[in-house]
Parts: sequence; structure tokens; C-alpha cells
Amino acid sequence: MPGPQGPGAGLQSVPSDMPEPAQNAVYNSPIWYMPTSASGWLRAAVFVLFTAFFPFNICLAGTGDTPAEHQASKIATATGPGAVAFDLSNRSSLGRTDVETIRRQVMEQLLSAGLRFVKPDQAAATVQVTLSENLQEYVWTTTIRQGTAEPTVVIVTAPRTNPAVNHDAPTLTIRKTLLWSSDEPILDATVINGPFPRMVALFPAQLKVFRLQTDHWVEEQSFPISHAGIWPRDLRGRLYVKPDHSFDAYMPGFVCHNNAASVNCQPSDDPWPVGTAQFELNAFFAPARNFFTGAVSPGIGKKTTVPAFYSAAPVPRDKYTLWLLTGMDGAIHMLDGVSDVASKQSWGSDVATVHSSCGSGWQVLATGAGSGPEETVQAYELPDREPIAVGQPVELAGGVTSLWTVSDGDSAVAVARNSETGKNEAYLLTIHCGQ
Repeated sequence: MPGPQGPGAGLQSVPSDMPEPAQNAVYNSPIWYMPTSASGWLRAAVFVLFTAFFPFNICLAGTGDTPAEHQASKIATATGPGAVAFDLSNRSSLGRTDVETIRRQVMEQLLSAGLRFVKPDQAAATVQVTLSENLQEYVWTTTIRQGTAEPTVVIVTAPRTNPAVNHDAPTLTIRKTLLWSSDEPILDATVINGPFPRMVALFPAQLKVFRLQTDHWVEEQSFPISHAGIWPRDLRGRLYVKPDHSFDAYMPGFVCHNNAASVNCQPSDDPWPVGTAQFELNAFFAPARNFFTGAVSPGIGKKTTVPAFYSAAPVPRDKYTLWLLTGMDGAIHMLDGVSDVASKQSWGSDVATVHSSCGSGWQVLATGAGSGPEETVQAYELPDREPIAVGQPVELAGGVTSLWTVSDGDSAVAVARNSETGKNEAYLLTIHCGQ
């Protein structure tokens, strides 16, 4: 399927709490002073964080002090000794050693400024610093809380010192296995593993359940879908398998629940699961369109509103999950719960995450942005925030109309319309190490 259209050229920083992403947005210059109830030392703490990571060896004119020393002196003058609770977390590609060095430097500068660190229940104020990044900059977000006053958020950006890092790309192969071929449009298909493997296929007017017989699928049950309204032109659907091996089928403004040997379908505004059993994320679908509105639950970090998107893929990190969204503005949005990095990639509208034993253990599958009779799906690794293609793309005989991660996360299902036969074909995509 062709990629989402829109301007979205170049790198953007998009506030993730906006329902629609602002076009041509860029990071502002560092904001040193904002209207706030916080004292002067709070603003200075952010400056110290900046100078601690990028130490300046020059002296301020006429003072003989470095910027960090000068700022610490101003903190001590403005506030005097004070008790604060301090915490620093990392959501960037910086290693543990670098993060601990930054933490130590920041705390030493604050101590030299007359501050002392205590437990939160003994502190007059709390300072939470989060290290994150985009493709070109480090981004620090500092949240400051004092008593019952509204929290103050200060954002500082600085160029990355070495954004171009060479990474060894793992050798892997995407294998495709034909699950089903049909003259009728296939909205989604999924495999339910267990002692007796089953496959479920979702069609506009019915659900079909298949059982595995030797090496092929045989239809076992069929459940009609009675829908009184008119489906959108670009109809989409999503099958989600639950831990008890039952399944739900989502369609615009409609949902079907599988209970034992029956299926119950009814109108519903419930959000669709766009993640996996391990990485949960639910998103509200625009019932008359073919994309997600941007309202999500339980949220990405504390953000429950993200840019409107077509599909999503989680990428696990040590302490958080990075989410990739194919935005309706034509950009790929990378959200970590704090920052939203938007960039142009030669991807189509569909992405999915697959867990494998290759490389980092997690690869993102993305459709191509071409509009020819055939389409490819490429695997990517994300060691930082810049996707790196790994292995050769797998070719499908027609445009991809659906790509979802299977609920257990170990594979994905792609549906394509064969440009030669006109049939709709569902493929299971798995990743194997080596050629």
C-alpha cells in the first residue's frame, strides 16, 4: 500500500500531546527562563545539566569562571542551601557508563551550588531529568515539582556529538508462508498456536476458522458478520488472539468476540489493539475512515494523544518501549513517552514488529513506498533512532493491504492482492538468522 501522503519533509519535533501533528515544526532554542513558581536554582539546574554534558573550557569574560561554576554561584546566591530530591532517567541511546557519568557530574555541580539531596518525603522540591534524543540532537526534559504548585517543564536541546555510528547489521532472512488465497478480500488472518493449531481469517462479511491437516489448512467453521451500515471504502480489520486462545475481530465501529465455539458481533467504539500481548497499546479507529485518530490507551508513557497514524510497531528498550507510528502527515513518528521524533523514511503505510533470535532480537517490518504491481517488505533494526535495513526484502506479488504483528509477537501476517491473478493472499512472515 502506498505510504501516507503529506508534507512532513525532513526532521520534525512534534508535540505528542497534540491531536494533529504540526507541519514544519522544529525544536525551539533552549528555553532558559519560563514563567514559573519555581525558584532561580531550578532554571540553573537545567543549565548545569547542559554544561555538565558538554563541558566548556572557556572562561566567562571578566570572571575567570566556567559557565557551570558561574551558574552554580548564581544558584547559591539566589536560593542558599536547599533540600531537593533528584532523579535522572535515560531514554536515549547513551550507554550506562555515559549516563552514570552525566548523573555524577550534574549532582556534583548542584552540590557545589549549595544544594543537598534528600529523600522525596524530606525534599522542598523534586527534580526529574529525562535524557532522550532525536536524529540530530540530545533532548533533556526536566520536570520540577514544588509543593502543590503546578509542575514546571523545561526542555533543553543540544547537537549530538556523534550521530553517525556504524553498527554491524545482522544477517537474516524474511520467510513467507502462504496461509490462504481467496477471491474475497481478506482483511486480516492470524495463526493460533497450540496442541491443535488453528487459523482465523477475517472477511468483510464473515469469519472463517481453519484447522491444520497435514501441511495445509482446511475450513472448519464459518461465522457470518451482520452489519447494517455501509463499510468505508478502504475497509480495514484486525484479529487479536487472547492468552486463552480465543480471539476478537475488530472492524470500523464493530467488534466480534469469540467465546468457545461461537462468535458474537455487535457495534462498538472500543479501541483496537495495535500492539502485542507483551507490548499493549490500544488506539481508537476513525469509523468512517481508514486510520487511527491519535487517542490511545493506556498511553505511550503518560501521553494519551499522539499524531493520527495508520499503523504502529513497538521496539523494546532497556527501560521503556519506543513506538513507531506511520503518521498521516507522511512522517514516521518515534515516540518514547517524552519526545516525538518525526522523520521521512522510504516506507509505506504498514509496519509491524517481530521477535526473533537475530541481531537485537526485535526487527521492524515495513512495506515499501513504491506503487508498482509488486511490493516488498523490509526488515530494520533500530540501534539508535535511525533505522538500518537488515537482510534482503521479501517480495509479494501485489500491493500490501494489511500488515499486523501476530499477538504473540513472533511473526507477522501480510495480506496482498496478487496483481496477476487478482486473488487476495495472506502470508505468514517470520525471521530466520543467516541467508
